[in-house]
Amino acid sequence: MRTPSKLYVYVTISALLLALIAVWSLNTGVYDFGGKSAFEVLGKMIKGDPGLPLSDRYVVWDVRAARIVMAILIGSMLAVSGTSLQGLFKNPLATGDLIGLTSGATLLAAITIVLGGHFKPYLPEAVQFSLVGIAAFIGSFLSMLLVYRISTSGGKTNVVMMLLSGVAVTAIGFSVTGFLIYLSKDDQLRDLTFWNLGSLAAATWTKNIILAVVLILSYLILLPKGKALNAMMLGERDAQHLGINVERLKKQIILITALMIGSCVAFSGTIGFVGLIVPYVLRLLFKSDYAFILPLSAIFGSILLLTADTFSRSIVEPSELPIGILTALMGGPIFIAILVKFKKSLS
Repeated sequence: MRTPSKLYVYVTISALLLALIAVWSLNTGVYDFGGKSAFEVLGKMIKGDPGLPLSDRYVVWDVRAARIVMAILIGSMLAVSGTSLQGLFKNPLATGDLIGLTSGATLLAAITIVLGGHFKPYLPEAVQFSLVGIAAFIGSFLSMLLVYRISTSGGKTNVVMMLLSGVAVTAIGFSVTGFLIYLSKDDQLRDLTFWNLGSLAAATWTKNIILAVVLILSYLILLPKGKALNAMMLGERDAQHLGINVERLKKQIILITALMIGSCVAFSGTIGFVGLIVPYVLRLLFKSDYAFILPLSAIFGSILLLTADTFSRSIVEPSELPIGILTALMGGPIFIAILVKFKKSLS
């Protein structure tokens, strides 16, 4: 029997692993610190060494450290959103990128990038600053709402309908995004390419603060839902008999996952399959115990994305491989493995 103390042990071990990967990532890159390691530079920054070159300070703090933190935040939120949706819909394929949330967020972000210049001047300055982020959240939420409405009848969600409607929403979203790419100018085209391939190169501490606020608010509501999601595995009627407010749980998970995915897309573009890979691996270890899977996915999502991002900027030095390509390469085989397993269960 798994106990909370075991969960703390697993969380501690995985957090230490994440810290080691962060150390490796901080010291990975083409920039030469003149024989010093990135940690030596960081130590001098903390001590306030006046002889430290500004370029060293900038690379360590504003480029690498900011990027590491963004990878941790976004990887964590993508994994938790995927785990929550899979628990809610009782299906391992229910992830944000497979049921249309990511494409919806990308679509409205693309519309804002290409057409935002026509209406930005009429908006308050605070809204202008975060317009792409707001648009990404709205796109994610509307996509989730549409898919949920199509696939739900009589209070029951048909998983096959949900996946098929997600495919339809994704196709529409990417086709309209493709049309916007055709209309875009050179600078807009660069931004749209960034959204479609996914990258953490634009990481800043301001963006990290926003992501951290979204993460904290979301996790305060989502992470305690492990037992409720375990009850949902028995069916909605049995969950209600156990005292779970099923409709309220659905609304909370749908709204919060839309918020998290929209925020991630706003700052990193389309990074797929993180919400598929992490829950799949954790279910192999802990079956479908969401009291364990949900909190652990928050850390393992960070581990996965930070590792992928570190490889993405070291494989083809001094260039950078878009991180969305690496996560898709990792997620594709796992997606096929899930389908093969599902096929065997049918026979």
